[in-house]
Amino acid sequence: MSMNFLPKFSPRNDQRRQVEAYNTILHKAAKLGGQLFGSIPKGHRREFFCLDEHTWVWHEEWIDANGQRQVVTTQYHVRPDGILKSQGDQVYRRIGEAELYNLYQAVELYEETIPPALERLVHV
Repeated sequence: MSMNFLPKFSPRNDQRRQVEAYNTILHKAAKLGGQLFGSIPKGHRREFFCLDEHTWVWHEEWIDANGQRQVVTTQYHVRPDGILKSQGDQVYRRIGEAELYNLYQAVELYEETIPPALERLVHV
């Protein structure tokens, strides 16, 4: 008798499900994070999220007046000696006080808003 109708259980399948679950949560967090700073214009995509314990990402996409797709991705790397910023293919540079303050405010808003929102989504 064949047992092919039973699902296959293996550490690899469990790991894949964990990765898929993590990616789903990350995408939801990114989308919610993009909505923290006001309405998103039609045709725009905006995301703001914490990639890992040291990296914050701001991503925007839109179609410009000439019909060209524009994409800007900014990464902030939190280091013990300061925060480095990379945008597109530019080299990393330290951020100034005004940008540091804005990033701090964004992270604070994210931390108080997104985890509870994700918790509600997960338990629905």
